[in-house]
Amino acid sequence: MSLTIGGVVSNSEKMGFDDNVKSNEEDTSKVEESGDEEGGTLSRYMSESSVAATEDEDDDDDRKIELGPQCTLKEQLEKDKDDESLRRWKEQLLGSVDINAVGETLEPEVKILSLAIKAAGRPDIVLPVPEDGNPKGLWFTLKEGSRYRLMFTFQVNHNIVSGLKYTNTVWKTGIKVDSCKEMIGTFSPQTETYAHEMPEETTPSGLFARGAYTAKSKFVDDDNKCYLEINYTFDIRKDWL
Repeated sequence: MSLTIGGVVSNSEKMGFDDNVKSNEEDTSKVEESGDEEGGTLSRYMSESSVAATEDEDDDDDRKIELGPQCTLKEQLEKDKDDESLRRWKEQLLGSVDINAVGETLEPEVKILSLAIKAAGRPDIVLPVPEDGNPKGLWFTLKEGSRYRLMFTFQVNHNIVSGLKYTNTVWKTGIKVDSCKEMIGTFSPQTETYAHEMPEETTPSGLFARGAYTAKSKFVDDDNKCYLEINYTFDIRKDWL
């Protein structure tokens, strides 16, 4: 967006520097709903796409998606079990999931393990995510005017998580400067970790862009269940630390 801080205008994107108004006008992404009707689909499954949206997180309660009742993985596989092609499709979708271990659990579990800041020409900054979502002190520093990407690693257990998304809100000196929302996707449980890389962002630059920021990030699903809320502070400076 064109982020104006104390008269300095800088171009930037997402993670607290996004153009909410423009994104709201251009966002025509639609969620692909699946029902419990005969014909055999995973009843709560959405296509795994990265669809960006940027409504204020205050609107989330008004935008809940009506989904069908949750089913365990074992129940999902039992549906249409006589249809060989559907059975193979579901098994391919679920990959190496151990149904005997997770098939009776209704609620998915998502653990956000780490955040990496990736910028060309320098080593990645890998930040472990505290379980309570509250990193102590300054969490990281960004160089003004730099291009970078965020990458989250996470693990899914027990059941399919539908429509996992990331929201972020940023404040400077108590004033909200931006918020964004990024669709991550739908994932089946597995022992291996998943990694999701965000679109490229550019930090603002200039005297009034530098300084300390506070932010709140959340990971929620289509049921508006929050798996993690991270409250943290970061700096924008003339150079990387």
